[in-house]
Amino acid sequence: MKRWILLALMCVYAPSLLAWPSVAETIPLGYSVVIVSTDLPDGSTGRGSGVVVSKEYVATNCHVIANTNGANVAKFRDGYKPIAIKANWRRDLCLLKFDSLPLTPIPMRDSSTLNYEEEVFSLGFPAGSPVPQPSYGNVKGKYAFDGGLIVRTNATFAMGSSGGGLFDEKFNLIGITTFKSPGHRGFFYCLPVEWIKELMDSPDILGLKTNEVPFWALPPEQRPFFMQVVTPFQNEEWATLKTIATKWVAEEPNSPDAWYFLGVAEEGIGEIPQAKIA
Repeated sequence: MKRWILLALMCVYAPSLLAWPSVAETIPLGYSVVIVSTDLPDGSTGRGSGVVVSKEYVATNCHVIANTNGANVAKFRDGYKPIAIKANWRRDLCLLKFDSLPLTPIPMRDSSTLNYEEEVFSLGFPAGSPVPQPSYGNVKGKYAFDGGLIVRTNATFAMGSSGGGLFDEKFNLIGITTFKSPGHRGFFYCLPVEWIKELMDSPDILGLKTNEVPFWALPPEQRPFFMQVVTPFQNEEWATLKTIATKWVAEEPNSPDAWYFLGVAEEGIGEIPQAKIA
């Protein structure tokens, strides 16, 4: 009898366990996720990741290429030099422009269509890996910011994966892996593909020099509220969390995340009736 119960449980949970693609199944994406190499001012080289979003453009993070002496894209031991870039330094999104790439553009899916807890995976080149490495997780949050939705996931990524892709189960690009919160319990954030589409219509630029700082690297008090709440939430600093969440609710009264963190803070302080209302 126990054997049949175990078999039944395996059948019930099998779709969830098998939903994420295996490493072998992600191989076709190898034609669309590339290494972005840079020449640094001190003579050394840097690395990040990029995603082919059209025959002309590779999307990556601006912090991968900013203030370097040059950048190129590498795939299957072949290198490709961009003829120009498009940049939104504050959003930390750049497009490397090419005449025509012999690589496969990836379809894109707007972040507004994503569901909470939807299964996703990231793909990039962490720690000098010569092949793209997947990491599996779920959509854990969507935060309205600057005309788009920043996507939070627990599909981890590491140094070298900046500019890589976050994908859904159908291999649609749903975000650009960009930054994480400090510490071992980091929250991982991706830029929305809607920003990529907007950037395609912006003017070309030739230089890589900038003094602009990405929004996520601003002083803590200038960062978006969804970033400001992380440290006090993880450290159980409830009074600080309540102060930030109260400001967040005032500015974004329709944000469920703002109300959630306010409720968590009030419960932590012991203000149970208020927490139930939040």
